[in-house]
Amino acid sequence: MSQLLQNIERYLMSCRELTAFCSQNGWIDNSSLRYEILEQNDHHIIAFVQFEEILMEGSGRIAGRIPCQGRLCLTLDHYGQVCQAELL
Repeated sequence: MSQLLQNIERYLMSCRELTAFCSQNGWIDNSSLRYEILEQNDHHIIAFVQFEEILMEGSGRIAGRIPCQGRLCLTLDHYGQVCQAELL
């Protein structure tokens, strides 16, 4: 896996912006997180992101999973690190 793809994956695993794609205020299942690069240049990447939102019961058990998806514009710094994400 290239360094850029590792940087993107690491960023998305902790990206708060992804919670905007959740519909039930659940938790993002990072193990289900997938992304596809739609467009790319030296400063920006447009990515299509998919993951499952985990819904919990009051007892702490998983009540359900909801598929979520959306597009993000990822801004890269001059080292190729993702420094910002914006919902599209």
